[in-house]
Amino acid sequence: MAPIVHGLEAVYSKEVKFTYLDIDDPANDEFKTRLGYIVQPHFFLLDGEGNIINQWLGPVSADELASAIEAAK
Repeated sequence: MAPIVHGLEAVYSKEVKFTYLDIDDPANDEFKTRLGYIVQPHFFLLDGEGNIINQWLGPVSADELASAIEAAK
């Protein structure tokens, strides 16, 4: 998944802030709980207020993620 996400980041980095959480870092536990993190990979698309617009469990295609980003603009 990393190449797909990094590719999307290269395209959308001026419009979308990509944030990566270390799931093993206890400092992220509160954030994972708030989002409802379940399994790796678990992707979230958030609005500017931090509300979940969409989320995906497991592998997801670049096209599906890009479509969701475009729809959220």
